[in-house]
Amino acid sequence: MNALQIARQAAITAAREARTCYRNGLVAPSAGIAPGMTQANLIALPRDWAYDFLLYAQRNPQACPVLDVTDAGSFVTPMAEGADLRTDLPLYRIWRNGKLAEEVSDARGAWAEHPDMVTFLIGCSFTFETGLLEADIDVRHITDGGNVPMYRTNRACRPAGRLHGEMVVSMRPIPADRVAEAATITGRYPAVHGAPVHVGEPLQIGITDLAKPDFGEAVRIEPGEIPVFWACGVTPQAAVMASGVPFAITHSPGHMFITDVPDSTYHV
Repeated sequence: MNALQIARQAAITAAREARTCYRNGLVAPSAGIAPGMTQANLIALPRDWAYDFLLYAQRNPQACPVLDVTDAGSFVTPMAEGADLRTDLPLYRIWRNGKLAEEVSDARGAWAEHPDMVTFLIGCSFTFETGLLEADIDVRHITDGGNVPMYRTNRACRPAGRLHGEMVVSMRPIPADRVAEAATITGRYPAVHGAPVHVGEPLQIGITDLAKPDFGEAVRIEPGEIPVFWACGVTPQAAVMASGVPFAITHSPGHMFITDVPDSTYHV
């Protein structure tokens, strides 16, 4: 094998080792794990709700870019050979009537309640972070070993069927003189949220306090840095809450599904 093939095989091995650790009970944010491999958000719904969500995702592609959809009742994906979508994420959320009921590291029990679950894997901005790091643009939550901050906004998504809700965004502080470069780099990954949806002025999108994210953890913002916001794959969870969805399983924010698909697959 050449150097590129060796590096790619090492990344796949790292992804599979991470999934094995999660299956065995490790709970930790997945940012920075298996660099170079695509990470995905997850939402699983009973088949009766699957079409509504597929339409919702189609109408809101920057926030909900679909990477894969399982058959009803299936918990496997060609994006990760041998993976089990019920166990191979670090942490899951179980939703009942639009409210968070519990968080679990093994979702098999909840999955069994609805044998017809349809699972959607949604693009994640962790995927384009490798490109930022390669350009020597600091990704603060990785540097500080935390979870990315995520915020509900005042931007309504286009409704579909029984689903409605607002866009959720993730935030990364970027030096002012590198914002355009960061936008260009991430814009080359449209299947994993792409370019920022907002730069600076958090109040304009309904965020009143950057120190109090709705999901994840606050990060430090250094002098000369500007908060930059990307559409986030937690947006489906906002729709679950706003729409009172009777039952759903999602990833816990920041605790993603790590696939065997290289980031470069989604680079355009």
